[in-house]
Amino acid sequence: MTDWSDWNERREHLGKAIGAYSSVAPDTVSSILALNGASAKSGHLDAKTRELIALAVAATTRCDGCITIHAAEAVKAGATREEIGEALSVAIALNAGAALVYSTRIMDAFDAAKKADG
Repeated sequence: MTDWSDWNERREHLGKAIGAYSSVAPDTVSSILALNGASAKSGHLDAKTRELIALAVAATTRCDGCITIHAAEAVKAGATREEIGEALSVAIALNAGAALVYSTRIMDAFDAAKKADG
């Protein structure tokens, strides 16, 4: 069994696994890679900013594959640990905010169910 606590090993494995998957679904993989590259073409954000956003999104979507790939890309783009910490703080705040917003929806649904129950 693979030790997934080694992020570098995980990233290497993921690259091989995606390569193998591309032999089964080449259009899907090439489309995802094209989509990933499309964000860089506008030039409005620099690579470091895009990687900080990617890591924040990876935290909110709980994507280990995204984390391992974009952490390495963030290093290459010159991101600091402090910048990553700040980007992740935004992700944490948005997750908490989303939970608050959905909590109000749950309370509305509960109240509607209680009202319907009579």
